[in-house]
Amino acid sequence: MSDPIEFLFDFSSPYGYVAAHRIEEIGQKHEREVIWKPFLLGAIFQVNDQRPLKDQALKWDYSSHDLSRTARHYGVKWTLPEIFPIPTQAAGRAFYWINDQDRGLAKKFALAAYQKYFADGVDIRPKEVIAEVATGLGLDGAACLAAMEDDVYKLKLKEVTAEAIERNVCGSPFFFIGDEPFWGNDRLDMIDEWLETGGW
Repeated sequence: MSDPIEFLFDFSSPYGYVAAHRIEEIGQKHEREVIWKPFLLGAIFQVNDQRPLKDQALKWDYSSHDLSRTARHYGVKWTLPEIFPIPTQAAGRAFYWINDQDRGLAKKFALAAYQKYFADGVDIRPKEVIAEVATGLGLDGAACLAAMEDDVYKLKLKEVTAEAIERNVCGSPFFFIGDEPFWGNDRLDMIDEWLETGGW
């Protein structure tokens, strides 16, 4: 059986947002399941003693330009949120609650939450905002609020984040095909070629 594509991302990652609009097409092209795994990028930053992109003056000047250009290139609506970056525990916990019920719906939720933040500029930190996103997909908002406070989903998000650290995930988005790692939205073309050729 062919290895799936593991897609690790943080809901506050703008390049993760773009990649989320691209990865399923690559999976379908190569008949590979795409497993979506939100994690907490802040924990990676602590390990790397790293600052958020916006706090890196010269790099942010370039990246803010590149993000707009990248979004235009792939036809993805883009707005830099007023508050950026943000902690994304609420969205991550809600994702895993939905994922336990329906993986396809969880992916739709992830795209909708990303859209809320990076297209509409809405702060997605509040649990009520996340529950509203879930409700828009036909889910029970009250149950979603409860899930975000449930130790099961708090632990799940922590476990995925710890696993990401153990696997040397250094940013978002990050991909694995088996044990082969790829970092960044700009590696998706290489992933496509890797799957086409069987690697090199």
